[in-house]
Amino acid sequence: MKAPPPRDALTGMKACTLVLGGARSGKSRFAEGLFTRWPTPWNYIATCQPHDAEMAGRVAAHQTRRGDGWRTFEAPLDVAGVLDIAGPGPVLVDCLTLWLTNLMLGGHDIAQATRGLLAALARRSGPTVLVSSEVGQGIVPDNALARRFRDEAGLLHQAVAHEVARVVFVVAGLPMELK
Repeated sequence: MKAPPPRDALTGMKACTLVLGGARSGKSRFAEGLFTRWPTPWNYIATCQPHDAEMAGRVAAHQTRRGDGWRTFEAPLDVAGVLDIAGPGPVLVDCLTLWLTNLMLGGHDIAQATRGLLAALARRSGPTVLVSSEVGQGIVPDNALARRFRDEAGLLHQAVAHEVARVVFVVAGLPMELK
């Protein structure tokens, strides 16, 4: 029987990790820590659109924590397109739920965007880490938009988790391997 390739030599979906967690769970910090095993430059695909000072502060804190070695791409909507142009180096997408928010508020076809994301991930020749917020463990939201968001996030996570090689859930800064 042929031995599997070394983990760093894996490509496409076999080189993808989905990191899920709640707000302030440590998921981004954990995901960033995975990159120390690969040489720089690392590629960071940012999906956030900082519409206010508080969100701009969160973005600045993430940038400061990451430090040198990262090349940032802004992709509030076209994550798949940026994955295609990012090159073979390691890529971190942070985060899928902000991307989903942008798609929903812009009236985009979420199913089509998800298919595009999965196709771009399959084409990747380097390791990819996707960060996303798990929002389905709380109470049922009190309005239709929030319920739709929760449902769409759950469907997005299921679709991505089904295809990628590794899924990690982070709680209180502690990673739990799900797949």
